[in-house]
Amino acid sequence: VCKKDVDDYHEKYEGYDLTSDVEGVSRENTYTEYLSQHESDALATQDIDLDVCDYTQGEDVKIMTDYEGEKEVLYTGDDSSVTWEVNVEKAGLYNVFLEYLTVESRGVNIERVLEINGELPFTGADTLTFSRLWTDSCEVRKDNRGNEIRPSQTESYAWQSAYCKDTMGYEVDPYRFYLKEGKNTITLKATTEPMVLRKLTLKAINERKTYEQYIQSSPEVTMSEEGKKFSEVIQGEDSTVRSDPSLYAKYDRSSPNTEPYSITKTVLNYIGGETWKTAGQWIQWDLTVPEDGYYNITIKGRQNYERGAVSCRSLYIDGEIPFQGLEKIEFGYNVKWDMNTLADSEGNPYRFYLTKGTHTIRLEVTLGDLGVILNQLQDSVYRMNKMYRKILVLTGATPDQYRDYDIDRVYPEVVEAMGLEAKRLYKLVDDFVAYSGQKSDKIATVQTTATQLERFNKKPQKIPKQFASFKEGVAAIGTSILQMSESKLDIDSIYITAADVKLPENHEGWAKRAWHEIKSFCASFIVDYNAVGDVYEDAKDDEVVTVWVLAGRDQSTILKSLVDDNFVSQTGIKVNIELIAVDALLNAVVAGNGPDVVITAANTTAVDYALRNAVEDLTQFDDLDEVLSQFYESAYEPYKYEGGVYALPETQNFNVMFYRSDVMDELGLDVPQTWEDLIGMLPTIQGKNMTVALPSTERKIANTANPDLSMFFSLVYQNDGKIYNDNNMKTVVDEEPGIKAFEDYTSYFNDFGLIKEIDFPTRFRSGECPIGIADYTTYNTLVVSAPEIKGLWDFTLMPGTEKQDAQGNTYIDRSNHCWGNCTMMIKMNSESRKKKAWEFMKWWVSTETQVEFGRELESLLGASARYATANKNAFEQLSWSSAQVDVLQEQWASCIGFREIAGGYYTTQHLTNACRKVFNDKADPRETLLDYSRTINEEITRKREEFGLPIE
Repeated sequence: VCKKDVDDYHEKYEGYDLTSDVEGVSRENTYTEYLSQHESDALATQDIDLDVCDYTQGEDVKIMTDYEGEKEVLYTGDDSSVTWEVNVEKAGLYNVFLEYLTVESRGVNIERVLEINGELPFTGADTLTFSRLWTDSCEVRKDNRGNEIRPSQTESYAWQSAYCKDTMGYEVDPYRFYLKEGKNTITLKATTEPMVLRKLTLKAINERKTYEQYIQSSPEVTMSEEGKKFSEVIQGEDSTVRSDPSLYAKYDRSSPNTEPYSITKTVLNYIGGETWKTAGQWIQWDLTVPEDGYYNITIKGRQNYERGAVSCRSLYIDGEIPFQGLEKIEFGYNVKWDMNTLADSEGNPYRFYLTKGTHTIRLEVTLGDLGVILNQLQDSVYRMNKMYRKILVLTGATPDQYRDYDIDRVYPEVVEAMGLEAKRLYKLVDDFVAYSGQKSDKIATVQTTATQLERFNKKPQKIPKQFASFKEGVAAIGTSILQMSESKLDIDSIYITAADVKLPENHEGWAKRAWHEIKSFCASFIVDYNAVGDVYEDAKDDEVVTVWVLAGRDQSTILKSLVDDNFVSQTGIKVNIELIAVDALLNAVVAGNGPDVVITAANTTAVDYALRNAVEDLTQFDDLDEVLSQFYESAYEPYKYEGGVYALPETQNFNVMFYRSDVMDELGLDVPQTWEDLIGMLPTIQGKNMTVALPSTERKIANTANPDLSMFFSLVYQNDGKIYNDNNMKTVVDEEPGIKAFEDYTSYFNDFGLIKEIDFPTRFRSGECPIGIADYTTYNTLVVSAPEIKGLWDFTLMPGTEKQDAQGNTYIDRSNHCWGNCTMMIKMNSESRKKKAWEFMKWWVSTETQVEFGRELESLLGASARYATANKNAFEQLSWSSAQVDVLQEQWASCIGFREIAGGYYTTQHLTNACRKVFNDKADPRETLLDYSRTINEEITRKREEFGLPIE
């Protein structure tokens, strides 16, 4: 769509004050509001250096001497808080600048909160992020088929410098902080991870040099004839250090212009891609020039991810942006590699002055001018969600479309705010089109919502009829913000050339392209592109362990890399990794063509196969107890059967409670500790037409029924009950503890009116559901998909049941149901292969391997793929903050494993049926549970007879 063909909405908002706010429907304490309040204050003109070791208050901090070349530095732990006093001669706005060193820890970015004079200056100062340094752990190696294997990533430790700036990247420049004249205090509080400080400076705010000023301030030099011919190509995959472990070298076979190039082999030939998309991420290369002089820089890049989008990067040379224009270098959409010589608006190449020797070039993701638009959109989403929640109190989630709610009379401020918000959104649509040159699908959702708000403002009676679509539109804008903030880019190479050197041609003609496609087609018949790592085809059966992975290709690729790099080299045991579909396992085992080891199997699989004598009992190995000591007993309880242990735990999941702190504050509620607390606040929550999300038998995943009985089981445990008797011969949920738990569980939905089928992440995002019980890995989903509520939510322990111990002391029983995946050994006759398979299983579930696998998985797929390892020692070293680790470990210690028995599938199936009968038919809970318990026990008895097991 050409820019001239796009609708222009100027007439809808020109002449209106779009900066005004409507009371009760505004977002407070934003950075924009903060700057507006200090608009008339002067910019600081002089730096103020603080002695980091001369602090007035400090917790979890210590002064270290003779550390990494420094006489004195300050260590700040992951629970630290440190305050400095500073005397400011003249009030004004300052940047805050740090020099720091990371220390060995969990490997995640460092987060800090900065307070001025005991207060948080604005939202955003509580989520300051400081990156680590990552590099390749070794040289690139090749597998036995000649394919290059990327090295794993390892952390590098060196002093870094950084400004306190917007983590989301909406603000390109560092944050500006106002300091009054006289004495001020600056406090830095840790959110996660320790770091060492050697410098803290309040920086004067100076405008960056223009290119003309840069040239004038650089010396005049005359280059030698050799120097005038200088040309160096830095391959993108040869970067020396990076901000994120996901920014490793990759391979591409789609273009004949990629260097190096191969059709038949996997060759690491570029860097960036899907993972290089978040503001603040950077990649750095080293370059060496032979003499002082002026050089051109050309970047061979490709942005083929989003049509109509622009990817921006900031260029740093030796840690600084040399001049204006390099803080937002734009890469437009192009399916082919593009040679982008850094130049001014008229196309004249920039001349960079470099002294003889080695320098660094860093490209950092920035949102550029788009950041301003996205920041305003995010504020708009926040305000619209407040409008939604206000109207929700009056109309409920599904208003009666034939009723006149008099919304304009009851909430005139909301109707007024809708009109103002429509004008803001129209302007943002225009701003986006002016920036990108076209209207994409993502900004079209903004236009649709603006039209709807304009209609609501003029005809409030239409709000009830379109209330649900309004909510969906707001959620769609939130998703669009997330997608538009992704700035993906590939880098093939960087050219450093003297001014008159001609660049190589980058032409991809039809003949070259056609020949590439012909070779690719032919190679597809002879090259197995799906094989992973070293493949041992000629080895004897007893020499190779075959492992089947019932997960995704990314997981299998990471596993194979770890196996080849670590396990094979340490033990000499050869391993083939194969990725298969879940439903293929049973047929293969029955046919005698199964693997030796299966990983990522469901927690019900091990006992199902044990009943049929298809898996090995691991108690035959003398060191089993030592291996199991790495887990809580609840993790391997599901894999016990008739005195044997038939699998090792791999992952373990359990529920925690998520809550919206901002909504809870609005409602005047504290986080509930017990179920009685939760019931007591339901009138307040539901009185605002909000709800609470609890695990339900009506849960759906991808529109497929996936009943969740985890809360019912947890209530059984908290009532001192059990699911089965001690000898696993029958269910005992029909005893009083089980009946009490069943009555309580069904009453939440029948008596208290909670929603049985609920999209928790969406409703939590809008604030309509301020409390929810969910699997703790839901955190991964929320942190990625809902950036607009960052800092407004958290998770804590699941509510429990108040009890008294033998000494009469009160405590809360938070017993919790858990589940997970496992690793099991298929039945085999070869003792030699058993031992080798056992060595592999021990290595796979060990702390070191689980940590490395979890970090690699998150590096590859991002925070949404944070690994739920069952290894309690490995868990502490993954990317959770110390506060999150404390919560999760406390809840984890309260977990109770669910035993699997013969006929156990009937238990969950008929407990689900019992719940549905009470939900739908309003049947008596006690009688219903007693009836279904008899049916469950009959099936258990029948199954035990079938497998020749004793019966009471």
